[in-house]
Amino acid sequence: MADFTTSIEIEARPADIFDYLVTEAGMMAWMGQRATLDPRIGGEFAVDIAGYAIRGEYLEVDRPRRVVVSWGMSGNSALPPGASKVAFTLTPTKRGTRVDLTHSELPESALAGHRDGWSHFLSRLRIAAPGGDAGRDDWIPIT
Repeated sequence: MADFTTSIEIEARPADIFDYLVTEAGMMAWMGQRATLDPRIGGEFAVDIAGYAIRGEYLEVDRPRRVVVSWGMSGNSALPPGASKVAFTLTPTKRGTRVDLTHSELPESALAGHRDGWSHFLSRLRIAAPGGDAGRDDWIPIT
């Protein structure tokens, strides 16, 4: 199993970014074509991304500092629903917020695709969270 960690700086307050992790409209502004979210411990986390049904649940919801979800793909035996974990930690900075992301418990075979995806989607979050329009998303995952 592998872990992927990255961070970005966003010119928005942690509370504003937090809403992009726990609301359906917020999530779809930067990642996914459909989302069903129930942001409470044990609540549903379901986002459809580029034809993939990501499924899991909220494991930690600490407004406005941290969100942790389980993550996996329907119909994928290597990474089934809830098999890995994604943690977002939001830390205030002078210019806004540092978002630290850790995606843990990934199969080695899924690491490159998730690295590519997180790079793409976090750049969209950097646009959307301060109120910008990230535009249409035509991302295609690497295989």
